[in-house]
Amino acid sequence: MSRGPPNKPQPPRPCGSRCRYERDRTARRDLLPREPAPGTVVDFAYEGLDRLGIPAYSAAFWPEEGEPVNGAGYGTTTGEAAIGAFGELVEDTFCGASLARLPRVRGSYKVLVSERGEAGVLDPVAACLEAGSPYDHSRELSWVEARRYPSGEAVLVPVELVASHFGDLAPEERGRGALFTPITNGLGAGPSLAHALSHGLLELIQRDGNSVSYRAMDRGVALDLDEISDPGTRALLEGLDAAGINVVPKLAATDFGTTNLYVVGHDRDPEDAPHPIMLSACGEAAHPDRERALRKATLEFVAARSRKLFHHGPFEAIEPVVPPGYLDHFRDRPLASEEDRSLSAWLDWLSLSHGEMMEMLAEPVLSVRSRRAFSSLPHTELDGDDREGLLEFVAGNLREAGLDVLYVDLSPPDGSTRVVHAIVPGLEVETMSYGRIGPRNLRRLLERGSDLVGLGEPPEGRPEARRILLTEAAAQEFGGPAWLDYAAVERTVGRLYPLYREPGRHVAALALERGASAR
Repeated sequence: MSRGPPNKPQPPRPCGSRCRYERDRTARRDLLPREPAPGTVVDFAYEGLDRLGIPAYSAAFWPEEGEPVNGAGYGTTTGEAAIGAFGELVEDTFCGASLARLPRVRGSYKVLVSERGEAGVLDPVAACLEAGSPYDHSRELSWVEARRYPSGEAVLVPVELVASHFGDLAPEERGRGALFTPITNGLGAGPSLAHALSHGLLELIQRDGNSVSYRAMDRGVALDLDEISDPGTRALLEGLDAAGINVVPKLAATDFGTTNLYVVGHDRDPEDAPHPIMLSACGEAAHPDRERALRKATLEFVAARSRKLFHHGPFEAIEPVVPPGYLDHFRDRPLASEEDRSLSAWLDWLSLSHGEMMEMLAEPVLSVRSRRAFSSLPHTELDGDDREGLLEFVAGNLREAGLDVLYVDLSPPDGSTRVVHAIVPGLEVETMSYGRIGPRNLRRLLERGSDLVGLGEPPEGRPEARRILLTEAAAQEFGGPAWLDYAAVERTVGRLYPLYREPGRHVAALALERGASAR
């Protein structure tokens, strides 16, 4: 039955956690180290946007000068969600601030490796560049110093691998001069190096495993939840079922001794979702303990419903849950959208009804083609507080697979927390959005018989096919060159691009308010 216009959300329920937020806000802000510049911290709960009421939290740092930095968190309690939001805020805040302080080395890989040796300089090609990139080893780049784990050896890495977005780079390092578009992959924050680095490494593994296995490339491997020992996860799933939510956990990969899974789903009656874009929610996780992976991915799936509406929905939809003056701040100092394509795609999505959104997502995002027992997945039990053990397990498995574990220390000068950017050359990311691809995704796609890639020189009949940059060793493994067809990638992604890249917080809402059409 109809519940009004598709883009008019139902009024949010009164939320008890909003009151708890007011009582605990001082404690929440203490989670953020001393700010790197004068500014204001604004934090609040926003799960009232959804009918499910599972905690979701926003934390923002508004510097007096420069772009705002935002964090979003979720959990079973408001406190847990707040910690996640401030953790994300700390990662992004100090990524930019600390990277600006790091000394640069300017030079080409060819020259630097002659001075420092191959072990002292990361080969940019090993970092999975965009197919067709003009990079060669004579090109001058800006480099910063990383450390190899656990030896602590210094390794120069391109600055783009450390930045989380273009705003973190110096003006001369941005735009066309950049090696590739920076992304927030591998950032970690916590009270210790083990905490921060293990977090970052698990994110790298997660995104490598699902990079060509979900969203527009979803293989449809659903998980039968035959054995769940954690009572909290069981209660969460039972509560979602009682609320009329179909939860569909799926398998991405089991590399490096981890369970790499993701969770999609929808309201059984799609119009029960307060806004159509909430039907596109997804949660992801990778962990040696399958129970922890399932819990995280399920909570993230639920929180993504609120987060997507909060970040990209119209202002009238979110006004009931934000503090006074919050929206005016974004109107006065809007975030820049770094990518016109993502904004345009999101404006398209905001025009869809519940039924249209479900029709678009049905194949392949929500599809099920095969099933696997949850009990068959990797399950290495680790004490939840044993971050040293977790780091040793994850880093050790990566090294056993022949991969290098690096990190750049981005911790604040006051030493109040540890912030790192983990880097594992060879792990894949952003193949379907930016065309970054290396041997792992090339091999995966070839084994599936995908028409996105091929061996040999780019064929004449594919004008958008571009050569994949491979190291000499990788090229020998594949018997020569290989290519990625951007036209085939674009056809595959189609209208699902918003699942890959999102504009900045409230950028779409501001565009709508200023006259852009949700077409």
